[in-house]
Amino acid sequence: MHAYVYKSQRKADTFVYLAKRDEFTLVPEPLRTQLGELSFVLEVALTPDRTLAREDAAVVRGNLSARGFHVQFPPPPDPRVRADA
Repeated sequence: MHAYVYKSQRKADTFVYLAKRDEFTLVPEPLRTQLGELSFVLEVALTPDRTLAREDAAVVRGNLSARGFHVQFPPPPDPRVRADA
C-alpha cells in the first residue's frame, strides 16, 4: 500500500497520510480547516515490514483502508521538561 504524506502548515509536527495523492476531500472539512494548507512531503510504501518513526504502520494502513486518511499529531509534551526553563 502506498501513502502520500503531507505536512500541516498551521499545526506544528502534524502530518496527514492519504491513500490517494492530493485527495484532500477524504479528510473531513472541520479537520481540514484546522490543519490549514497541506504541503506534500513524501510518498511511502507501507509494507507489513515497514516501520515508521512515530506511528504504528499497521494502524496507518488500517486507517488508510477504512477512511482513506490518517492524521499524525505531535507527541505529547514531556512532563519532565519545564516550558519556562
